[in-house]
Amino acid sequence: MYSQDYEKALHYMIWGQWDDLLVLMVRTQDQFLSKKIESFLHACHFPKSEAHVLDSHESLLRYIDHAQARSQTALFL
Repeated sequence: MYSQDYEKALHYMIWGQWDDLLVLMVRTQDQFLSKKIESFLHACHFPKSEAHVLDSHESLLRYIDHAQARSQTALFL
């Protein structure tokens, strides 16, 4: 599992460390996380609208939450 990647992604998003988030996007083995980070960073740098940026942000947060819950469940099985 990639639980450390999810924790790092959440930390980098909370503190606005976009450079570190970009490095995590390249290094993670979780392709869905990588794609969500890419989409979010693209929305931040080339915003169509504020709603688009917020949707991308929420999508990434939902995926991190879902992935962390799944990885914690796998640890207990």
